[in-house]
Amino acid sequence: MSKISIRFYNDREVRAIWDEANAKWWFSAIDIISAINNEPNYIKAGNYWRWLKKKLTSDGIQLVSVTHEFKFTAPDGKKRAADALDNECVETLAKHYPNNRANAFLDWFTYSDNTIDGQSKKKAYTLMQSNLVNMEEVGTVKSLQQIHAYLFGGLYDFAGQIRTKTISKGNFTFCLAQYLENALQQIERMPQNTFDEIVDKYVEMNVAHPFMEGNGRSTRIWLDLILKKQLGRCVDWSRIGKNDYLNAMIVSHTDSSSIRSLLRGALTDKINDRETFMKGIDYSYYYEQE
Repeated sequence: MSKISIRFYNDREVRAIWDEANAKWWFSAIDIISAINNEPNYIKAGNYWRWLKKKLTSDGIQLVSVTHEFKFTAPDGKKRAADALDNECVETLAKHYPNNRANAFLDWFTYSDNTIDGQSKKKAYTLMQSNLVNMEEVGTVKSLQQIHAYLFGGLYDFAGQIRTKTISKGNFTFCLAQYLENALQQIERMPQNTFDEIVDKYVEMNVAHPFMEGNGRSTRIWLDLILKKQLGRCVDWSRIGKNDYLNAMIVSHTDSSSIRSLLRGALTDKINDRETFMKGIDYSYYYEQE
């Protein structure tokens, strides 16, 4: 319960904490109030939240919040239990806010766009500043779930959830659902000390395809985080053509030499360069377009 993600709305923190049991993010209710009201005073924001929660309840609008399970750092530096809302409840709160100040916040929170890819892509842009995955967790199944939940939370009801159905693409069937849990445990234990080991782990995770949708976009970010931690490198995806990448991935489950060559040729040490990261997201989502 200690994984914290931070996004910024008009330079105000909106903190979220990862719920491993339910594979989703919970957002600090007081942070949301502070952001919507542009209220710098933590106590005033907390008072307004308690008043608003009572008002909504009296109006028949019940927000499902979690209290006392999650702790956020207060202004005095101490961690205290606080109300937290999931994606659905944040949207409900904003839609029933007493004034129209929440409209802009809701647009920001939901990344208003007409397509799931459009909304998810905007979320992906904020990953660099989100401190999403703890470096000790890089390369784990949990970290991949966190990435997927971040990209697709509020867009897919299965965001962050390991699939329970068998799926296929073209003539290829990904890991059968009944064997997926064991397969993911084995992949997590794979070494990730060298470039070749990291690519092997990435290829196996692609074959496993743990989610119903959004696997490629999530695992490419997962791969970059491993490369960043272990080798001080990441992939400049703009240097890898779409057809070359897709063809290499198609054959990777039997021959990983092509994808290994493509990735090695696109490695860069610009691991903290925002332009490289943004281009990488653009290309990653471009790969998924039909």
